[in-house]
Amino acid sequence: MSFGSFGDNSKQPMAEINMTPLVDVMLVLLIIFIVTAPLMSQSLKVDLPQVKAQPNDVKPDVIRLALDAGGKLYWNETPVVEGSLLARLSEAGTHTPAPEVHLSADKETRYQRVAEVMSAAREAGIQKLGFITLPPVGR
Repeated sequence: MSFGSFGDNSKQPMAEINMTPLVDVMLVLLIIFIVTAPLMSQSLKVDLPQVKAQPNDVKPDVIRLALDAGGKLYWNETPVVEGSLLARLSEAGTHTPAPEVHLSADKETRYQRVAEVMSAAREAGIQKLGFITLPPVGR
């Protein structure tokens, strides 16, 4: 190994790297891993209870509301009488789990009509309202 001195007139850098600290750190890490590796494989035996019931994943009903260009409303592809929407949504809102409403409207439909349907769903207590759209063509 080469050591620098104060009286040395040569200004050349040291050509060797001191490997002793690196080897010391690696040996310490090796010893730590050797000691801790058996401790990680031990586990605690726990006697868990057994259940016979299957999980109950009840999916909510989906109500598909559609508005055509003229503003006519359809409930799952069946026409809806103008004044009966709120009553039908209120009756559907009492079910457990609460249904989801998916609203699709023609692009020519007036926004006022869409807002009326949204307001009726809110008055009926519907919590989940989604809008059905199509992605733009050509993307």
